Amino acid sequence: MKANQIDAEKLLWDQMPTNGRNQSSTPRMSKLVVSIVLFLSLSYFFYTLKILSSSHPCSPEDPPLHISTFVSNISLPKKPPHQSWKRPSYSYSSPQALSAATELRQVVFGIAASASLWEKRKEYIKLWWRPKEMRGVVWLDKAVRVRRDEGLPAVKISADTSRFSYTNKKGHRSAIRISRIVSETLRLGLKDVRWFVMGDDDTVFVVENLVRVLSKYDHRQFYYIGSLSESHLQNIYFSYGMAYGGGGFAISYPLAVALAGMQDRCIQRYPGLYGSDDRMQACMAELGVPLTKELGFHQYDVYGNLFGLLAAHPVTPLVSLHHLDVVEPIFPNVTRVDALRRLFVPTRLDSAGIMQQSICYDKSKRWTVSVSWGFAIQIYRGIFSAREMEMPSRTFLNWYRRADYTAYAFNTRPVSRNPCQKPFVFYLKSARYDPVTKRTVTEYTRHRVAMPACRWKMPDPSSVDTILVHKSPDPGLWNRSPRRNCCRLMESKKKGSMLIDVGLCREGEISEI
Repeated sequence: MKANQIDAEKLLWDQMPTNGRNQSSTPRMSKLVVSIVLFLSLSYFFYTLKILSSSHPCSPEDPPLHISTFVSNISLPKKPPHQSWKRPSYSYSSPQALSAATELRQVVFGIAASASLWEKRKEYIKLWWRPKEMRGVVWLDKAVRVRRDEGLPAVKISADTSRFSYTNKKGHRSAIRISRIVSETLRLGLKDVRWFVMGDDDTVFVVENLVRVLSKYDHRQFYYIGSLSESHLQNIYFSYGMAYGGGGFAISYPLAVALAGMQDRCIQRYPGLYGSDDRMQACMAELGVPLTKELGFHQYDVYGNLFGLLAAHPVTPLVSLHHLDVVEPIFPNVTRVDALRRLFVPTRLDSAGIMQQSICYDKSKRWTVSVSWGFAIQIYRGIFSAREMEMPSRTFLNWYRRADYTAYAFNTRPVSRNPCQKPFVFYLKSARYDPVTKRTVTEYTRHRVAMPACRWKMPDPSSVDTILVHKSPDPGLWNRSPRRNCCRLMESKKKGSMLIDVGLCREGEISEI
């Protein structure tokens, strides 16, 4: 198109009379161009003289000015105290404050609890709560007896919510009370708060991993962080954009301020919603804040045995466990609380690595070995690909019991019907730190259950009674790009024992046979 236009103009120019082009047009155009150039040059010259005459000379002691100089000299208003609560103003922190990592004391917990279940559920809170290091409140519907020496958070009674309408016939109006916990915790006026974390009284947090996850985000911005239900149908009925409160979720301080300013009006607009977490998400939608998904928050809307989910935990920090009263104890032959107490032993040694899966192979015996560090180890006859092993095996049932495996919000694999492919499971027995080698040593013993007869002509994993795993603590694991650790089978001199080394993958090391 452009080339055709140029050719047409050239043709018109060539058709003009020669005397018109050479004698008239050219001299007039030349005089006009010279006049314009001269005028612009003189204007620029006089403008430069004016600037030089009005400027002052720089002192040799004056430092050069940069953008950071101007930013650091801006005086920002301080956050007012919350004595009689008033909507606080907040401002962006200085670059120095932003660079400081989030600490556990800057996270405030709001725990939803019921007086009727308090004596039982408080045992879960004791497992992870640290009175001298953490801040938070248990919000109850009625007063309960609390001893000061129990090592629990402060206990408060939620405000009356009878003025709010609730019309859902299948739910309970306590959902309104629970949905206001973050706002009520904010109104306590605690200082130096970056995040508010919501959870239930049967939610167990790995607080070091919670802080690791929250440290990835700018607490000065609006963030609503959590995860979905394991049940596809639950997510359809409620929302795929909702953080499930049982699994826990986090709200940044400025978002909590914005929420508190509008939440009561928002609640009135949704009397027909079922629970507290869908009310919270409805208000987040009005604020325009989407859910930031972190897979380490676990709602566990399932029944039965969590083994398949825990043994193939996703490559992300384990942040929370929920519905512990609904599922079986995570270790066999012990109570639910004792099982969790055992899990917290390796968690204290290496919280970043707890439940993280590694996959390796015994080539001589043709075994597949899956390590869920700090929890359990599985040995399979035959070779299973890493793609298969990182899928949870269906040892659990859907929240809607009539729903089949297609009703999960993630991929699963069936428990094999082949008797030779039933895994030999070794559960955590003990964990310790060796100060000489500076490594953790976890011991796993075989779960002795009747195994079906197998006719395969290959070594039998029942010859192994104990597995020892050596691993270096790696608190910076989640500061790098996510990747499974690698495991290596080492030579063991003890009969009936297997030795495994777990750690960062070496150059060129992959999970293949």
